Amino acid sequence: MKSTDFSKALILGSAITLPITLGVYFERFEFGLAIALGALLCSSSDVSGSQRHKNIGIIFSAVLAVLVSLAGGYLVFNSWLFVPVLGFIMFAISYLAVFGFRASLISFSGLFAMVLSFANTYEFIEVYERALFIGVGGLWYLGLNMVWQALNPRSQTDQYIAQTLDLTSTYLETRGKLITPGASRLELFKKLLDLQAELNDKHETLREILMSARKTSGSSSYERKRLLIFIQLVDVLELAMANPVNYEKMDGLMLQHKEKILLFQTLIFKMAGRLNFIALNIRHGHKLPPLQDLHVALEEVKKGISLYGRELNYIPDEGSFMLQNLYDYQEKQVEKISKIEQLLITKEQGELGVIKKDEAARFLTPQEYDPKILIENFGFGSSIFKHSLRLAIVVMIGYAIGAYFSLQNAYWILLTIIVIMRPNYGLTKTRSKQRTAGTLIGAAIAVGIVLLTQNVVIYGVLSVVSLIIAFAMVQKNYKTSAIFVTLSVVFIYALLEPNVLDVIQYRVVDTLIGAGLATLGNILLWPSWEFFGIKTTIADSISANREYFKEVAGFYQKKGKVSTSYKVSRKQAFLGLGNLSAAFQRMTQEPRSKQKNLEKIYEVVVLNHSFLSSLASFGTYIQNHTTTPASSQVIIYAEIIDQNLERALAFLKEKEILSPPDPSRQKEAEKYFDQKFERIQSISPENKILGEATVSSLQEAQLVYEQLKWLQEISIKLEKKLQEINF
Repeated sequence: MKSTDFSKALILGSAITLPITLGVYFERFEFGLAIALGALLCSSSDVSGSQRHKNIGIIFSAVLAVLVSLAGGYLVFNSWLFVPVLGFIMFAISYLAVFGFRASLISFSGLFAMVLSFANTYEFIEVYERALFIGVGGLWYLGLNMVWQALNPRSQTDQYIAQTLDLTSTYLETRGKLITPGASRLELFKKLLDLQAELNDKHETLREILMSARKTSGSSSYERKRLLIFIQLVDVLELAMANPVNYEKMDGLMLQHKEKILLFQTLIFKMAGRLNFIALNIRHGHKLPPLQDLHVALEEVKKGISLYGRELNYIPDEGSFMLQNLYDYQEKQVEKISKIEQLLITKEQGELGVIKKDEAARFLTPQEYDPKILIENFGFGSSIFKHSLRLAIVVMIGYAIGAYFSLQNAYWILLTIIVIMRPNYGLTKTRSKQRTAGTLIGAAIAVGIVLLTQNVVIYGVLSVVSLIIAFAMVQKNYKTSAIFVTLSVVFIYALLEPNVLDVIQYRVVDTLIGAGLATLGNILLWPSWEFFGIKTTIADSISANREYFKEVAGFYQKKGKVSTSYKVSRKQAFLGLGNLSAAFQRMTQEPRSKQKNLEKIYEVVVLNHSFLSSLASFGTYIQNHTTTPASSQVIIYAEIIDQNLERALAFLKEKEILSPPDPSRQKEAEKYFDQKFERIQSISPENKILGEATVSSLQEAQLVYEQLKWLQEISIKLEKKLQEINF
């Protein structure tokens, strides 16, 4: 109930009920209803993001709702000739979604307004008056929203920070489970991919909230500290993704020393628990108490590594370097979490840097609004074009069914269609099931309440409460939201209609028809199966990984300060992997006959994840350690990996594929590293203690070689696996 979803639902509930209540009181119900509808229509644009973007979205929604209400009011006529007119209008409104996510929400406001034009509210009010008051309702909702934002400026930011902390905690915990010998690593990797996609969404929202403010007008001390916390969370994710060891190899090397590995797992679980604790304190506004449990657990790990060294008579082997590298990463992770705690506990910002205004713009994903985009997407190569055309045809069919069978409140069919239909089949199918189940459950509950009481006061209270809960749950649990939407609609009609059981019956029938049409439309009309677009998504992810690899390799060679381009490329690589994971998830929701090469595509997704994980490990190490000058052998490996990725991209983009790298160059590089490691084996037992510089150099060589070799193997596997898929 402290979430922004619930506060938004309260605002919307107030924006709807107050005008209707005042309208009834002053015997101007139609005016009050029109204002309430205006608030409802504009609320879809009120999604998380910068306040400026939200305000602009609400205003555009209000303008579109007014224009569409005018068109709907004057163009709706009782003739079959209206069907193609309706189709054209629905296509034109839906097609606005080519301008991005927020534009799609504004588009939905227009679609919603068109459907509500069939609701027969013109008996005592002129069309232009209704449209005008719908516009007033939009401004009324905007005003309430701005007042709430002024009273609670921190609620949205804190909610998303807390949610990101929770997801990062779950990601850490899942990573910790991977360490366990014999763990179901395949299932855990699938969970990591899902969490990665969710975290990318949260990170993008926080970037817009925090960096948009900094880009436009600077920021307050509170916003600067939240931005610094967000930066630490991005680094925590990179460290969590970093994989300095091969788990299977570690199982073999540490077979007789499992207790040392379990110490790492305990530390990771404690870090995950600490992030959860921080999130809980932010949600409830409590002061964060300082704790030392992470440093205690870190010290236990250090003692375990020291004990392992004593067991080897202080002669390091591959296992000791592996443990030390893993320890270094967890030590950095504890530092990052400690910095988050310091930012929340103290008033000082510490020594953490802040992103400059001009740099902040580079982290935001810009959205173009050039009219040429409408022309470029006008064809069956565009998923939005196909979706808009599909939606228009299905709406025309729904309207024709309602008109032919003279169904009561037939516009509910159209409403169900526009709410359920999405550009891809998977989400449409899921929404259809949830909407149907929610409507049936809500109808059953409503019947029970109607049979128990006919008290209009109870109906009125339940309609408002149900409405608020429905809006609060729409993003979290769509089926639950559908239950309460049905309850709210039924109780509102119960105040107006004497036979409420008929209303429930028609509500169920119309929902089933609309859900069925939406699902069939996505199957039969130019279906956008994920397999058709997965090739481009894979190419985007590989391309982003390649750019990130170039930045990491360049940083290792040049040293110095981490550049903004490095951080931007890291962000793009994370987003690319998240988009690929999300596309694969949608693919698994489609009919089995359309899941072409599903297992091979999953292997490609895992290879991309492994590449980014290994790359993050390499990048994190060289950022946090003083490294030696990059040898020519490292540069050879980097060139070979880049060429392999270039060959994979050439295959995906159907371009001329370059010749494979010269194998003799790789053998030369391998020989160099093999000689480096032979030094470890040749150390005499009498020389038990190596110099610190020597150990550091060997540790660096072990990690750099392992990561470069692993990256090179992945790039080869990726190229081969892609060629096995018949795109």
